[in-house]
Amino acid sequence: MDTAGLVQWAQSQLPGWTAFVVLGLDLAIRVIALGTIPYRRKPEVALGWLMLIFLFPFLGLLVYLFLGSPKLPLRRREKQHEINQLVKEEAGHQAIVGKHDHLPLPLSTSAQLNYELGALPMVHGNDFTLLQDSSECIRLMKEAAERAVDYVHFEFYIVALDQDTQGLIEAMLAAHRRGVRVRILVDHVGSLGYPGYKQLVRMLDESGVPWRRSLPIRPWRGEYQRPDLRNHRKIFVVDGEVAYTGSQNVIHPSYNKRANLRRGLRWKDLMVECRGPVVDELNAVFASDWYSETDDILFDEFERQLDLPDDGGMLAQVVPSGPGFEQENNIQLFTHLIYNANESVVVCSPYFVPDTALLTALKTESQSGVAVRLYVGATSDHWVTAKAQESYYDELVEAGVEIYQYHAPTVLHSKFMIVDDQVTVIGSSNMDQRSFSMNHEVSLFVIDRDFAAQMYELEEQDYRAHSAQLNPKVWRQRSMMRKYIENVCRLTSSLL
Repeated sequence: MDTAGLVQWAQSQLPGWTAFVVLGLDLAIRVIALGTIPYRRKPEVALGWLMLIFLFPFLGLLVYLFLGSPKLPLRRREKQHEINQLVKEEAGHQAIVGKHDHLPLPLSTSAQLNYELGALPMVHGNDFTLLQDSSECIRLMKEAAERAVDYVHFEFYIVALDQDTQGLIEAMLAAHRRGVRVRILVDHVGSLGYPGYKQLVRMLDESGVPWRRSLPIRPWRGEYQRPDLRNHRKIFVVDGEVAYTGSQNVIHPSYNKRANLRRGLRWKDLMVECRGPVVDELNAVFASDWYSETDDILFDEFERQLDLPDDGGMLAQVVPSGPGFEQENNIQLFTHLIYNANESVVVCSPYFVPDTALLTALKTESQSGVAVRLYVGATSDHWVTAKAQESYYDELVEAGVEIYQYHAPTVLHSKFMIVDDQVTVIGSSNMDQRSFSMNHEVSLFVIDRDFAAQMYELEEQDYRAHSAQLNPKVWRQRSMMRKYIENVCRLTSSLL
């Protein structure tokens, strides 16, 4: 309702003096919003909020007060800072541990950037195994829990009790009964509504195992923050010896929903089995989240002396990001790597709704002669996000980016990036505003030519072999109504 309409309504429905009060509040909301909402926000995000408030001042203000802040409460951010300082002390305040003279300058500066933002250093001596089969990955985690003698740390966004996951859950509870320190974090909102979640909660409560809901929304217990700020990380660590991370949740690949089963939908993920010093870095990320939820700092694990090799193995670094940090760690890494590419950039993201910085980086590199390939899904479980994603295809292909759509009914859920011949990033982070600003994410940054070669082989033999390249001529012939819907959905993506 515009101002004139609001005045007319107030005059007809309310006493004379209240009409001026309503008009004054309406004007005050607009003026104050114009000067406060853009503060330290991306222009597209600020514009989205201002549009909502100028169109619907009172409703827009309520929504903004409920969802407007992209940061966690101050105390949670202070806890993150405390952990960061503790980690930096234990790592000797080094961005790269060991020899790194052989690293090209752009990669050493990438490691420095990640260290400044996320506190964890680049380290030698790592070994990684790619895991493409979700059921196999869960089986390997189960076997690791069965061998555990010291601790098991489990942190996932979506977890449910079903035919695939029951063995893993039971293995962790058995480890707890024999004296292993088992700690479990499950995002409070992420698992709600999935079959098997209520049974999981009941089993965990009855077992006595220490577990917490990440970022809980329980105001009756004094637990509250912006409800759509979530913990989207996937981390499993056992004894400091082995860890698993990537895109996969702990649930059957169909996500146990009847509609998915009728359509034959199965989620396709990519996980990494990690060995070496990055296991401790993943554990540090878990420990920071555990401290946020319990006020318990795992000092004995932070303070143990790490035997960090100076050379050998794969160079790698864990990059945490999310609303607990002051900056958007993941998007800064992504754009830094893209702008320093010389030959090729491969991006795989199930939810690709880039901000201006990422979109410009991809277009700029493509127009500079770098081969840029983007993998997305032909089908999606988020209709609005999928339509917003499609609104970017025209300008990307015009810039020379090749877009590949993974065949339905598979739901592409892998998240990775390959740059030139030695850089790989794999993790939980999508290329969208939610992952950049609103979700706790974790990414694994690997510098190794052999590992990059494995990723390119995987891209060619699996992702490209099972995808169809977007035909620009056919794509541009879609209806005006479809374009209209895409653009409306694109606007909603900025309302963070």
